[in-house]
Amino acid sequence: MLRIYIGRNGHLAPADTIHDTGAAGAFWFDLLNPTPEEVKLIETHLGIGIPTRDEMAEIEPSARLYEEDDAEFMTVTVVANVDGDEPVKTPVTFIVKDSALVTVRHADPKAFGVYAAKAQRAGFAPVISGETVMLGLMEMLIDRMADTLERIGDEADAISREVFLNKSTSASKKTRDLQSLIERIGSKGDLLTKVRESLVSIARLVAYHSARRSPRASKEIQQRIKLVQRDAASLGDHAIFLSGKINFLLDATLGLINLEQNQIIKIFSVAAVALLPPTLVASIYGMNFDVMPELHWTFGYPWALGLMAASAVIPYLYFKRRGWL
Repeated sequence: MLRIYIGRNGHLAPADTIHDTGAAGAFWFDLLNPTPEEVKLIETHLGIGIPTRDEMAEIEPSARLYEEDDAEFMTVTVVANVDGDEPVKTPVTFIVKDSALVTVRHADPKAFGVYAAKAQRAGFAPVISGETVMLGLMEMLIDRMADTLERIGDEADAISREVFLNKSTSASKKTRDLQSLIERIGSKGDLLTKVRESLVSIARLVAYHSARRSPRASKEIQQRIKLVQRDAASLGDHAIFLSGKINFLLDATLGLINLEQNQIIKIFSVAAVALLPPTLVASIYGMNFDVMPELHWTFGYPWALGLMAASAVIPYLYFKRRGWL
């Protein structure tokens, strides 16, 4: 799918075809899962070579940040479907040539649709070139990741309360609850890792673009670039803090599960020790010797039962007093 946007009175306006862009040209060519015909059209129109999906997926910096055909090619990792059950990482390529921006993506992060809708309204941040469109997209992506980090932090706090304030009296139920918490902690940790990777790639892109801008460029643009860099850096620090918190919750949950399992094993061990004396008494009186003093005694049977009961109760009371049960 190819979406084309032109500049009109300081904001974006959609165009149906390249021929509708007029003499000023388009500010933004948005390629979403493009067909070969759409790719060829943009390559011919701008005189550039658009990277393939496999080329976009390469991770070495030289393949993600480079200049070619008088254009800047910059690829970042973006997290899509952050509000769903299965967030995914996807590479997005930004190509800046003259006053035009080309974005190439094979997923649809919500930030792109939100920015396109807002940039068409009067009163939004002015759009004067493809570069300002790219910076606006970066700001929107960072806003989305800030919201995601805030949600992860709130959910981590909720998980922390569940971990340390678990009121379940059933050991098996409590263990099951903690195991479900581990799954939730793992999903939050996975999403957090994706967000951190995205923030790092955005910071690299902005730093690369900033280093290649003319010193005489607009101060307003330079200020926006610095703001994006600061936001990405501060969110990266916050993501590191949340990562430590997630790891702590994971360790604490695993520790509580081990404690619960050890408690169960301890109960069985103490019970086995408490039942050992009655077993010894029963074994003694189960011998088949001809001469046994209590064998023909009227109170021999009650005596054996009482001895077994006493030998079980006394260790139980002792263990209870020592706090082993």
